Amino acid sequence: MNIQQSIQEAITTLYTQEVPANLLQLQKTKKEFEGHLTLVVFPLLKISRKKPEETAQEIGTYLMAHHSFIAGFNVIKGFLNLTVSPAYWLMQFNDILPIADYGTRQASADAPLVMIEYSSPNTNKPLHLGHIRNNLLGYSLAEILKANAYNVVKTNIVNDRGIHICKSMLAWTKWGNGATPASTGKKGDHLIGDFYVLFDKKYKEELKSLEEKNLSKEAAEAQSLLMAEAREMLRKWEAGDEETVRLWRMMNDWVYAGFDETYKRLGVDFDKIYYESETYLIGKDQVLEGLKRGIFYQKDDGSVWVDLTSDGLDHKLLLRADGTSVYMTQDIGTAKLRFDDYPINKMVYVVGNEQNYHFQVLSLLLDKLGFEFGKGLVHFSYGMVELPEGKMKSREGTVVDADDLMAEMIATAKETSQELGKLDHCTEQEADCIAETVGLGALKYFILKVDPGKNMTFNPKESIDFNGNTGPFIQYTYARIQSVLRKAGEQDIVFPEKTDTSLLLSEKEVSLIRNLITFPEIVREAGASYSPAIIANYVYELVKEYNQFYHDYSILKETHEALKIFRLLLSRQTGKVIKTAFSLLGIRVPERM
Repeated sequence: MNIQQSIQEAITTLYTQEVPANLLQLQKTKKEFEGHLTLVVFPLLKISRKKPEETAQEIGTYLMAHHSFIAGFNVIKGFLNLTVSPAYWLMQFNDILPIADYGTRQASADAPLVMIEYSSPNTNKPLHLGHIRNNLLGYSLAEILKANAYNVVKTNIVNDRGIHICKSMLAWTKWGNGATPASTGKKGDHLIGDFYVLFDKKYKEELKSLEEKNLSKEAAEAQSLLMAEAREMLRKWEAGDEETVRLWRMMNDWVYAGFDETYKRLGVDFDKIYYESETYLIGKDQVLEGLKRGIFYQKDDGSVWVDLTSDGLDHKLLLRADGTSVYMTQDIGTAKLRFDDYPINKMVYVVGNEQNYHFQVLSLLLDKLGFEFGKGLVHFSYGMVELPEGKMKSREGTVVDADDLMAEMIATAKETSQELGKLDHCTEQEADCIAETVGLGALKYFILKVDPGKNMTFNPKESIDFNGNTGPFIQYTYARIQSVLRKAGEQDIVFPEKTDTSLLLSEKEVSLIRNLITFPEIVREAGASYSPAIIANYVYELVKEYNQFYHDYSILKETHEALKIFRLLLSRQTGKVIKTAFSLLGIRVPERM
């Protein structure tokens, strides 16, 4: 800010005209040019009424003459490259040292409230790799928005009703032999998922048998007794049949207990959980109200639709002919219930990009129904995640289970750490704790470093590499910094509140300071663009800079006392920023490795 004000002063003095702040385009100097900051001169030519090179030369000369922190400059066409003195960067560094929660801002009681929906599992199967990306993005986005001074409510909508739920229930009643999580030793969500896969297997066997009798695929599906039983079970559930509802509750409770274990290990949580079984009727009422008001229309078969052709879309089904609801109906009900429960200023749905159309329609419907929040909802659309082997399919049992993946990551982290000798001085308990931190950190970082809008391939082996753009590489750097600080403590080195601003710094040290002082800006950018990847890739670049500095310069063995203290403070501040940045991604850092 001091430099920007100095440039404004220079322009006002040189050209006797005030310059609007938005015309001052100040950016990092490109690596191929000498300098720290570059002023883009072209927007200023209407004020100077001179050529770009001449304008840049005059501004640079003025700054050199009047401000001691400008150590030099050069002009490349319409760009003024400024070299800033070490004293300036050291003053900036001193300013950030005492800030306990540096880079983040606390929300006031009257700050805007953002509700973020993520996870949204079905109770017919355990969470899988796709859910992991969803949960990590949702949780991280919540932490980033909190750091940008928003009040945040983290919420989940559980899809606990429908034909897919009844498939698992029916399979259990037919072939389960009374199996429970306790009797089988399986997590409840895994047990129910097995029955969902079993239903699909038995259903395919039935279809094959029918098709062998010269029935077409469509005719075989129509004659399926198994599917007819599942539909009858759904009808009984919706009618409130006591035995069906009792079975549904028992099996769902098994699943919820399993989900809770997975969420806890993954490190995500929710402030409020909604259930489709409790919201779909509210949505149905809203649709019927819209029908009365002429917003929607009814076909001869009794189904209810909305005409969105004037909005560039098509006709959308809202209630089936038999009166049962669709996903859109449930989402309308859930939205109404949420806005009744909370004074929400912004609603964010973390849902994959295959649902882009769905949320475009939902926004229009909520607006047509008169809800002020309709047009303001945000669909945080993210790409799909696959394995190197390709796509996953729940019904065929080929999904990568979240629990299995986390266990594999932790085991691989321990094995890799032991091979590299990083656990040599640890007890078994410490080694297990570090392995969990590193394994889950590797998983989370590998997923979150990718632009959310892009599809990605998750490669477990690549994610646990201790070199390159990975979680373990960053975690190891943090642990290295803590080791340096512990050794400083053993030498009774006292850390002052500020560092000596008369020190001569290397370009690597200046570069590290510059990276550190941009952290608050990075957090704001990540919040504004809803992108945890911005935080992830920032901290990787910071760690690369620090490791180059650590390799090239001595810290504890530095004989110049003031310079040694500065390098320790620089290390400590880098560690603080790494820890804060990783906390915004939901990743822990180990104190030792």
